[in-house]
Amino acid sequence: MRKLLKKILIALLSIDAVGRFSYWFSTFAWKIKFQRELIERQRTEKPIHDLASKLFANKTVLHGSFKGMKYPALRSKSSALYPKLLGTYEQELSPSIESFITKNYAQLLDIGCAEGYYAVGMAMRLPNLQVYAYDIDPEARKLTAEMAKLNGVENRVKVESSCTTETLKKFDFSKKTLIICDAEGYEKQLFTNDCLENLKTVDLLIETHDFIDIRISSTLEKLFSSSHQLHIIQSLGDVIKAKTYQVPELEGQDIELRYRMLEEGRRFVDEWLLLTAKS
Repeated sequence: MRKLLKKILIALLSIDAVGRFSYWFSTFAWKIKFQRELIERQRTEKPIHDLASKLFANKTVLHGSFKGMKYPALRSKSSALYPKLLGTYEQELSPSIESFITKNYAQLLDIGCAEGYYAVGMAMRLPNLQVYAYDIDPEARKLTAEMAKLNGVENRVKVESSCTTETLKKFDFSKKTLIICDAEGYEKQLFTNDCLENLKTVDLLIETHDFIDIRISSTLEKLFSSSHQLHIIQSLGDVIKAKTYQVPELEGQDIELRYRMLEEGRRFVDEWLLLTAKS
């Protein structure tokens, strides 16, 4: 027994294991720090703040799939606010979102809902949709509830704290269901063989975070390979967005200001797995 414990300890303290943990921790901590700095920069830098105050005086999304959605305050959670209000946030997903609208889902599980951008937006677009919005952050849950009420969908947006493998294993998916997941790396632990059987009729859009663990995407692709059709969507970097996105309100603005207004903090090529149930 003591020899076994010694081997385990040596393995845990190996350079490789320590290196992987160090990389994961430093990268994840860097992303959190960067997102906080981004939100603060957009809030405080005068040229950005002045333009934003003018464009978003009504705190309403200007374009995109959720045009007209109102924010209770100029605040977001864990991601940049201004791209959401402009309607360019994760624009790479716009075709998928519009496709979801045509499928007339009965249920949406939004795992990692932040302030409720997708949870409330989808509830507005689909008047019969029941939304279950999950986030472990109390402030995120509070903001989601406030935005749901402001947009008149509070009766169809149920805000919950955590979604686990056990939650997915026991959830009633007898109705047509979509899952949108942005769980900052937890997706690898969340979606497992334990809940796969219950997800066979569910469509999923999962943001993967391979910069935290390079095996996340490949693990999930293999997990869903027999039950779902896979389409991979890759993100565009903030620089490309600043140079190519056509937003009327930013027409004629300096490229630096365009960059700051559209900036999402995309320093990696992020991926989304669009998984469509075969059955």
